[in-house]
Amino acid sequence: MSSMLSLFSLLSGIDVSYKTVERLYSDPEVEMAIHNLHILILRKKGVKEITGSGDGTGYSLTIRKHYASEVEKRKEKAKEAKKSDKKLFVYSFKLLDLDTKLYVAYGMSLRSEKQAFEKAKEMLENVKAEIDIDLDSIRLDRYYSFPSYIDKFGETKVYIIPRKNSTLRGSWKWKRTMKEFVTDTRNYLKEYYRREISESEFSVDKRWFGWKIEQRKEDRIETALACTNLWHNLFRLY
Repeated sequence: MSSMLSLFSLLSGIDVSYKTVERLYSDPEVEMAIHNLHILILRKKGVKEITGSGDGTGYSLTIRKHYASEVEKRKEKAKEAKKSDKKLFVYSFKLLDLDTKLYVAYGMSLRSEKQAFEKAKEMLENVKAEIDIDLDSIRLDRYYSFPSYIDKFGETKVYIIPRKNSTLRGSWKWKRTMKEFVTDTRNYLKEYYRREISESEFSVDKRWFGWKIEQRKEDRIETALACTNLWHNLFRLY
């Protein structure tokens, strides 16, 4: 929008700075409107029983480093910022409904994917309070293969791939998950690998909207990512 302002100025005769648009990224009323539209889209699509996939990705805040390249080099270590990484990447975690391919909840962090996950979980609870939805199942990558993450989802079925050093220590839900992985591996993996849809949707988003975030202030970065998620859902609405 800011790049289009010169055209609007020619048509209207009013000289408007790009800062006019930039300031809207910090406007709480804009944040409220984005959230309300998110809820309306979920209602319009009739999202109720969610077969979910949760995954994280990152966006670059500078042209010097590309997030995908850093993941290639650093693997799981790329999911948490080093001190030298300050303001290089923003981490985003999104919960996708596999049936409608809509984002149901999301969160962002400048520090780690784990913190973005916690914010997405908080948003999910807020969405549940506003509309009648239920998370039937969720698929998470190996980064979340710990009993503590399994237990965060209550009665929701959680699919994960155990780490090499995994044990049966933990809740009964964790024990049942490990048992199913061992005794019914084929069907378990068939369900788990449906989470690949999350990765393909991230790829589509970045081709459509770009892999770099232009904003610098944390609240504006959060609004920019919310807009990206909103555009994604609008395109999946019909």
